Amino acid sequence: MQEFWFYIQLGLQHVLDINAYDHILFLTALAIPFTFKSWKNVLWLATIFTITHCLALVFSVFEIIVVNATYIEFLIPVTILATALYNLFVLKDDNDGKNIWFHLLSTGIFGLVHGFGFSNYFKMMVMGEDEKIVPLLGFAGGIELSQVLIVMLALVLAYVLQSILNVKQHIFIAVGSIIIILITLPLLYTTFPF
Repeated sequence: MQEFWFYIQLGLQHVLDINAYDHILFLTALAIPFTFKSWKNVLWLATIFTITHCLALVFSVFEIIVVNATYIEFLIPVTILATALYNLFVLKDDNDGKNIWFHLLSTGIFGLVHGFGFSNYFKMMVMGEDEKIVPLLGFAGGIELSQVLIVMLALVLAYVLQSILNVKQHIFIAVGSIIIILITLPLLYTTFPF
C-alpha cells in the first residue's frame, strides 16, 4: 500500500509541477467553456480523457505501442492550441452542448497524446521493476486526482467571474482561450521537431 501511495503522490506532483504547465493549460482549455450547470458535459470529457490517458500509459509501459517522444512533445502543445481554438471559434457560441460529440472524440485522441507524454517519464521510474500494475494504477490515480483539481479550479473561476462579477460567458471563454493560445505558441516553437 505504501508503494501505491508513493506513485499516487508522484502522479500528483508530476501534473501540478509548475514547470510542467502544459498539462494544466490543456485541462484549463478543456474546462473553461463549461460551468457547474453543464457538469454532465464536463464529467463526460474528464472521463473520456482519463480513460484514453490511462490507456496510453498501459500501451507504453507494456510496450504494446512505442511512440517517438520528440513527436509527442510537439503534439502536446498542438492539442492545447487546438482545444483553445475550438473554444474560441466553436464552443463560445455553443453552451448547450450541441457539439459535445466532436469535443468528446477530440478529447479522447488528445488524452492518448497526453498519456504517451507522461508514459516516458513513468517508464523511467519503473525501469527494471518486475511489478508494473500497482505503480501504474497509483501513478494514473495521482494524475487523475490532479486533473479533477485543475478542472474544479477552472469551474470555480468561471463561477466567480461569470456569476459574481457578471462577466459574460462568451467573453470569459474568448479571453481565457486567447491567453492559453499566447502561452502555448512558444511551446510549439521550442518543441517543433523538424
